[in-house]
Amino acid sequence: MTETLDLLRAAQAGDPQAREQVVVENSGLIWSVVRRYYGRGVETDDLYQLACLGFLKAVQGFDFSYGTCFSTYAVPKIAGEIRRFLRDDGAVKVGRTIKEQANTLYTLRERLRHTLGREPALSELSESTGWSVEDIAKIDLATEAPESLQQETADGLTLEGLLGTEAPEEGMVERIALREAIDHLPEKERMTILLRYFKGMTQEQTARILKVSQVQISRLERRGLARLRESLEI
Repeated sequence: MTETLDLLRAAQAGDPQAREQVVVENSGLIWSVVRRYYGRGVETDDLYQLACLGFLKAVQGFDFSYGTCFSTYAVPKIAGEIRRFLRDDGAVKVGRTIKEQANTLYTLRERLRHTLGREPALSELSESTGWSVEDIAKIDLATEAPESLQQETADGLTLEGLLGTEAPEEGMVERIALREAIDHLPEKERMTILLRYFKGMTQEQTARILKVSQVQISRLERRGLARLRESLEI
């Protein structure tokens, strides 16, 4: 563990050999993210290059004082680099208004993160922007894939907890498998799971976003969880 941290520090300081070595040693982690984006109209080699770029950005931005496992920090950064390419240059297109709102939201989120010393809550973002928490959730889901499978809902539940898949940080690949299973859910079930378990929305808030009744949200949630259990053979 100490050797790994020393290697990361050397790479962060600009040592080219350390940068190359840290990529090689984490190639399995990098490929595990790349596989999520197969079939999106981008060559595998290009996806891997994008993933490596995101990985090196993660190396550069990693804060050793936070006590966070590096892989936990790196995976969303790797995925984010690929998503940005797909969104801006590839198959996934997002409307200009949503993109502008996402840029505004990103800037504000970073400012609040620096001021608060933690990730701002949706309610705090809502207060700062004047947008509803539902609007912020929709912007997030339209422009960025969720980054945590341990987000608590308003009921204090987590998706991993309900599915019985809690794992230490070494279980990152299993978490990615769960994310892939979510991607294959029918649209309304997928959106329900994302809003409930990644954005912490209540069933009532989720119903307003999807423009259905709360009873329908409850049914969509149950069906979605059942499909996930089946996909993961839990």
